Amino acid sequence: MPCVISSPSTDSGKTTLSLLLSCWAFSKGIKIQTFKVGPDYLDQQQLSSIGQPICRNLDIFLSGEEWVQESFYKHSLKYEFSLIEGAMGLFDGLGSTTYSSTANISKLLNAPILFIVNARGQVASLLATIRGFRDFDSELSIAGIIFNNVNSDRHKKLIKEVFKNEEIEILGFLPSDSKITLNKANLGLISPMDNGKEIDVEYFANFAERNLDVFSIIKFLKSPQKKIPNSVNFKDFKIDKSKPIAVAEDKIFHFQYPETKEFLSEIGIPLISWSIYDDEEIPNEASSLIIPGGFPEKYADHISNSTKSLNSLRKFRKNGFIYAECGGMMILGDFIKDENGNNHKMSGILPFRSKKSKLSVGYRYIEGLKDTPIIKQNQLIRGHEFHYWEIENNLSELDYGKAEYQKKLPSPWKIKSWKTEYKNEGFFDEKLHASWIHLHLASSPEVAKNFIDATQINFSKHS
Repeated sequence: MPCVISSPSTDSGKTTLSLLLSCWAFSKGIKIQTFKVGPDYLDQQQLSSIGQPICRNLDIFLSGEEWVQESFYKHSLKYEFSLIEGAMGLFDGLGSTTYSSTANISKLLNAPILFIVNARGQVASLLATIRGFRDFDSELSIAGIIFNNVNSDRHKKLIKEVFKNEEIEILGFLPSDSKITLNKANLGLISPMDNGKEIDVEYFANFAERNLDVFSIIKFLKSPQKKIPNSVNFKDFKIDKSKPIAVAEDKIFHFQYPETKEFLSEIGIPLISWSIYDDEEIPNEASSLIIPGGFPEKYADHISNSTKSLNSLRKFRKNGFIYAECGGMMILGDFIKDENGNNHKMSGILPFRSKKSKLSVGYRYIEGLKDTPIIKQNQLIRGHEFHYWEIENNLSELDYGKAEYQKKLPSPWKIKSWKTEYKNEGFFDEKLHASWIHLHLASSPEVAKNFIDATQINFSKHS
């Protein structure tokens, strides 16, 4: 059974270790199916960028246990080896609980833990850390440990001495090295889609071979040979193949789960790529549009000068259905105010400005306020947020007042996080859904059906 790479806390080296093993395997002609615990786009993109199969997210809160198991066994079955990268610390999940944590995934899939620990400035304390994690939950198994930031033979020797009587195998010592240090920004790793540092596969592979017991580790990555039938049959949807969906996908907009496009293709909906970065017009044949999250704030000036794309978006609004998440919603507003206070003109479809704010990240409980294209009244679903930006309404600049505005573009739902109160969020009408919330459509049949029904409405063709 493949191991779950985990650690005591975030920034301990989980992604680096996952990349080292993936690059080493790639250098040997070995395919590894990687998975990432949690609603993470950036680590997932790094693991998908080195010639290995697309990394898949495993998230119990968003997708449920049944879907997580189905996805894991379905995709790992295709390859001899699999690897699961955890999130945060081993037991960190929803709020103060271990629900939807890496430990939760480990127990659900009966997968042992490969622990990576930052050893900088520590020797004997490392043993206390490992014993604490090992003894906290007797249902978990730590198969081996790798120590990070071990920069001398003496440090290595002392750690081995401390662990000589422990029944846990030490599988490697990683020295500090700027060439394997991944660049970060305020939301985490810099995406390879967003001018991030390209992974030097050969260097990573050689580094792994020098510092890890790769031949012992690879034995812990054997894929399970288990088949589970799909609980969701998307083939039951009635689809009009004359109504393609355009998807914004380029170096600006790339926060999307691969399963979304896969299930749309599986049920027979034609998909067309649209690039705002390349100032493309929305294809005439498209009847609906998906604008996923991304980094429009980094490219705000570039977007404001993409006049063909913005004019096309304004025109599309009249007749097509638009689904926009997070950064996708930001370009539907009037302006994006950058960190220097400069306003950059966006499409002006929705009456707000976007500006830098505090971090809003985490799981969200969602309840429908009305029947909308995505959610029905009182329907309960789940999603997550992942942004540093907020919106402020430009109601004084409209030709109608606040009450009329709320009537025309009300919130589709109310949202809350762990132990907080509900608040209204987002915008909708019969041809638009825009929100900070990211959804995992493919694992939510009811929401997927609402979405697909919205794309099949007989709006007149975009022209």
